Amino acid sequence: MSDLEDLVGRLDRALAGADAALAAGYPGDRGVRQPVHTVYVPGDRYDEKTVAQWAAESGRALAEHADSAAEVAEAFDLRPELADGVYDRVRAKLAAEAVEDLRIDFEDGYGARPDADEDAAVTAAARALAATVRDGSAPPFHGIRIKSFEAPTRHRGLRTLDLFLEELAGEGGLTDGFVVTLPKVTSVEQVAAMVTALDALEAAHGIAAGSLRFEIQVETPQAILGSDGTALVARMIAAGDGRVTGLHYGTYDYSASLGVAAAYQSMEHPVADHAKDVMQVAAAGTGVFVSDGSTNVLPVGDREAVRSAWRLHSRLVSRSLARGIYQGWDLHPAQLPSRYIATYAFFRDGLEVASARLRAYVHGGESSYLDEPATAAALAAFVLRGVECGAVAADEIERSAGIDRAELAGLARRRIG
Repeated sequence: MSDLEDLVGRLDRALAGADAALAAGYPGDRGVRQPVHTVYVPGDRYDEKTVAQWAAESGRALAEHADSAAEVAEAFDLRPELADGVYDRVRAKLAAEAVEDLRIDFEDGYGARPDADEDAAVTAAARALAATVRDGSAPPFHGIRIKSFEAPTRHRGLRTLDLFLEELAGEGGLTDGFVVTLPKVTSVEQVAAMVTALDALEAAHGIAAGSLRFEIQVETPQAILGSDGTALVARMIAAGDGRVTGLHYGTYDYSASLGVAAAYQSMEHPVADHAKDVMQVAAAGTGVFVSDGSTNVLPVGDREAVRSAWRLHSRLVSRSLARGIYQGWDLHPAQLPSRYIATYAFFRDGLEVASARLRAYVHGGESSYLDEPATAAALAAFVLRGVECGAVAADEIERSAGIDRAELAGLARRRIG
């Protein structure tokens, strides 16, 4: 075609707006690690020792109810060789970094209290978090959940956030790992209002403009399907103006709002799966993480009760991982062993095949798979997640796949910086 360049130029001009919108709205991976869980602690029960206490309690639970690889295999119905590869790594994780993401809760986990009481608890919690940031004991990701922006709780939620940020910033405790959770979001306008609030709070407290980030808690049907028939959660991400980092599913509020009886409210109920399917599609390509919710069946009591709760939790965590949801909530220290055992088993069980496929893709050679670039990216992302959470050592990948961590990140299309 003789005038091909002219045609290409016309199409470039015609599609310039769509190209710009695609790049802005779907920038891809943010280039940061996603925590495997978020731990919720009521605001008045959090202090400088809380994370260490959770680590100690989780280690004691594992030692008491599954104190060897053989017992882990029995308790979690794992193959012995897989349990061997998981047990010591989980023990080390619980000792070194039991909590990856902490959320100090001033919403449902705290409840409605007199303003003076909440003010005092907020200030104390912010000071405690700042102290752990300074001494290096804070989890790599941490933050606060405020009350919702519904009319009855809007003022209290903003007051809590204002006081917390004032104290945290003043004490030198504000880091890139800090995030705010906005619960019970029912409208796109509430997300836009959060952006307005963060703009104002940054200016008021001398915080770098645009640096504060927040998560949207999806626990109302309005977030999934608006009255106009659209998936409002997708519009919420756009309304966040680049500040939204995550969509977190709220198991019990969402199920209850759809009339599901309490006995059947679960992360695996069909209404939960539908909501999370919509969340995943809305977040795909945006750099926004998706998190599953929690189970309220706690591993407490005698060995039989603890192991029963562990098996339930492990199955739910494994189910989420298989569905491509790599994060969830934990509500009790004794849930951490089952969180990490299920997570580590997931990544280690698939490591050999993923590494072999990556080696064949990068270096050539015999393979029973014909992997395309998108599949290679998914394989690399899978392995990289395993490395980041401690399930897999970086040198294992170098030996088995012949690539280092930087190459792995490149294959996973992980943005740098």
